Formats: sequence, C-alpha cells, structure tokens
Amino acid sequence: MRIISPLPHHIPMLRSLWQEAFGDTDEFLDTFFEHAFSPARCRCITIDGQIVAALYWFTCEYVDKPVAYIYAVSTAKSHQRQGLCHELMEDTHAHLAVLGYTGAVLVPGSKDLFEFYGTLGYKTCSYIHTLHCQSADIDGNLNLDLHCINQTEYAKLRRKFLPHGSVIQENENLDFLETQVKFYAGTGFLLAAQVTSDMLWGVELLGDATFAPQIVQALGCKKGSFRLPCYNINHADCHNTDGCDTAFAMYRPLCSDTLPPPSYFGFAFD
Repeated sequence: MRIISPLPHHIPMLRSLWQEAFGDTDEFLDTFFEHAFSPARCRCITIDGQIVAALYWFTCEYVDKPVAYIYAVSTAKSHQRQGLCHELMEDTHAHLAVLGYTGAVLVPGSKDLFEFYGTLGYKTCSYIHTLHCQSADIDGNLNLDLHCINQTEYAKLRRKFLPHGSVIQENENLDFLETQVKFYAGTGFLLAAQVTSDMLWGVELLGDATFAPQIVQALGCKKGSFRLPCYNINHADCHNTDGCDTAFAMYRPLCSDTLPPPSYFGFAFD
C-alpha cells in the first residue's frame, strides 16, 4: 500500500472510483478535472498499482492563512471497512501541515459522517439556514436591483458581505463554482444561484434575505431555496427540520496556532 499524489496515468482510475462512490456523470467529471483538479491537491492510496481510495482539496483562506477544503473522500467498495479512509485522512493532515496549511474544513454528507470525522479531530464549526420561498406576487414592473456579475466582481464583493469569522473561498473554488452557477448582485445582497426549469437554487445568499421572493420572480422561477449564513448562536434549539439551522461544516486545526474555528463556510460542491 502506498499513499501518493496521483500521476497522469492515474486519472482514469480516479474517475472510475469517483463514479463508483458518487455516481456523477462523465460530463460532471470532465468539468471537475478541467477546472478544479490538480495532482498537487489530491492524495490517493494505491494497492498493486490500483487506486482504492482518494480525496481532493481546494485551497481556501481563514484569518489570512491557508486552509484546505477536503472534498470527495472515497474508498472503493472492494476495500471498505479496512481503515483505509482513516489512514488516508491522517496522512493528508500531515501532508497539508508540511505544505503550510493551518487547518482543514469539510462538509459531511450524513450524520454518520459527522460522527466519523469527529473521531479524526474535526468539530462542527458552521451552520447553514435554508430559506424556502415562493415567487413574489407583484404586478407590473419589479423594482429590484439585480444584475449578473463576473467571478472577479463576486469575489471582491463577497469579502464585504461575509460574516465575521468566515472562510474565504476564491481561485479554484470560484473557478469550479462558476461552471455550475451564475453570480448576481443587488442593493443589499449577493447571490450565487442555479436556475433549473421553474426552480431557483441559491447556493449562497448573503446580505438582506428579505429580497428572496423578489429574486425568485426576477429570475423567472416559481419557487426558490437559498442557503444563508446562520446567525443563531444557540444551535441546541435546532432540530434539523425544514428551514431550520443545520450543521454544515467541520474544522480541524493542523498546527499549534490557537485560532478560533471559523464560524461560516459557504460553498459545498454537493
């Protein structure tokens, strides 16, 4: 068994493992490997020359220091329950620390994964509020300042809208996100969103969320869902019900810095 950064001939194996684990299409993987993948930001386990586990990360920033958003952790079905994921994660933590990363953040997809990553030293750091709404019922012209902006403009404005204690996600984060969403700005809010048929999915809405129904109407949809930063400090009152604040991201320090954990992590490529 070896834990390595992949070589070019490993990419077909990485794609095959990804599809087995997550079921994504070839089109999605083409996009990921073109816009987001770097061998320097991937670690994998090989056994007899075959990749049996892998993970990837995006470089982010927290308190002016690099942190890694660990993404798409997977183990081949034929090699599960052998402790490989634990070994890969621990090796990656040491590797990231050598590279100068001060922490790692990830977004578990289930309660079981929150528990698993907790055994590796991760603690829940960020909660998300999901807002569901219908299109505003407004006759005549819609008086809403809403316009498309580019990635560079979004990154600049986002730093102004983010809550204190947020992880900054730019560069390859936004390169990949831009393949899935469009960026919008308005007076008092900032939005990254997908529009599919009559549904608006706001991957992130920062600022004044009361504009949500008008945004749904302005983008020609009947209903919308938006992820918002959670400002409720008493998460014990939340029960993971529809529209309530839910645990979203976990954080693990990778060095002796005594930085507080981040309070908001916005983009999960789920």
